[in-house]
Amino acid sequence: MIRERIRPRTDFAVPPAADRLSAALAIDGSHVVEQVRDGLPSVMYGFAQAAAAYVDLDVLESQRAERFVDPYAIERAINTALVTLDLPVAGAYTRPGVDIVTSWRESIDLLFRQKKIDVNRLDQPLLDLLFLLHGGPGLPAVTVPVNCPSTDCSKDVPVPPAGADCSVCGEHLFPTDVLRIHEEVGEEGANQSALGRLMSVIELLVLVGLSTLLWEQSRQRALRTTLFIVDGPLAVFGTPAKLRGRALDYFQAMGSTTPAVAPYVCGIEKSGVLVDYARQLARHDLLSPGDLLVCDEQIISRVVNANNARAYGKETYWGRKFVYRALDGRVVVPTVPPPTGAPYDANGGKADPRDYPTLSAILDVIDRTGSSMYVDGIIPVAAAHGRAAFPIGVGTDVLRLVATKRLGLDSPGQQPNQVRSTP
Repeated sequence: MIRERIRPRTDFAVPPAADRLSAALAIDGSHVVEQVRDGLPSVMYGFAQAAAAYVDLDVLESQRAERFVDPYAIERAINTALVTLDLPVAGAYTRPGVDIVTSWRESIDLLFRQKKIDVNRLDQPLLDLLFLLHGGPGLPAVTVPVNCPSTDCSKDVPVPPAGADCSVCGEHLFPTDVLRIHEEVGEEGANQSALGRLMSVIELLVLVGLSTLLWEQSRQRALRTTLFIVDGPLAVFGTPAKLRGRALDYFQAMGSTTPAVAPYVCGIEKSGVLVDYARQLARHDLLSPGDLLVCDEQIISRVVNANNARAYGKETYWGRKFVYRALDGRVVVPTVPPPTGAPYDANGGKADPRDYPTLSAILDVIDRTGSSMYVDGIIPVAAAHGRAAFPIGVGTDVLRLVATKRLGLDSPGQQPNQVRSTP
């Protein structure tokens, strides 16, 4: 059954040299929650950041042919950028008299207005990119649909960038409430899950911003020669999951207005049940170098033991999963969006590789960029991860100092019981 679903590398012709992708832009994020002070275990502060790493594949190819690698050339071939944010996640609040849910709502709104993706000609706040995602390439939405967070209301309200008051209960609504991240926040605990959701949203917005920049500035050239890679699957989990449909519509609209086959977008999973399954297939030689496994309903039912494998992923994934064993033996699980239709739906979605015209070029980049920095790694993702990761040890101490400063606890006279009302 498995062998019937394996396609050889010869089914995915390597593009001619003139048409091969010449650059890769990888995006990765990380987050961490730190206890602010010994003796105050309930007071937690969170940090999240997303990095983008641009890799010139032509330079890497030229160095591959050299007897000795030039480290300066490799350094020039990789450029990175970073967006960071921080907020009190538990036990500390934006202002006196508000609960933790309101504190998170206010913090996210402020961060999305202040934090910008500043790369080359791109200088946009996260809030602008959120409205762009809800609209289309070059055409941001005027409002976003917000479900009023008041427990006695729950009315759907169109909210502009400036915010709006609910017409039923009068609750002030922020446009970032559309993410519904606050619904996962509680008074107790570290709220790690909510911070992880926030980080994944920022990764998606970085992808939207950078791909749109190339779509606007170099649709004929740079966009058609660059692969955008997200570390992890092309999916949105948890309360922000409705962004899944927005992302799919956005990039399909971008593709419909771009000459030839573009944009090239994929996610790369480094862990998870399908990655474990794929490594076992390779271990037992069911997957040979150059083989691609089509993950249809039968494969999915074996991997996740789902009650309804046919409808797997339809609420969260905006790309289809494949398993690929690279020519050098690495095992990779890419997710790739189709140019039309849904990758997953109630009827099984699009499992046929022929529905993914960008797949051949993506596999080619995977073959060309093997990395030993982690198991089954690729160089662009490794570069983004290196920029986004929080350092351990001394780095943790620095984060605690930053949190103490942010909460105003660095003053000699500050008492622990004042934390909850400190801005």
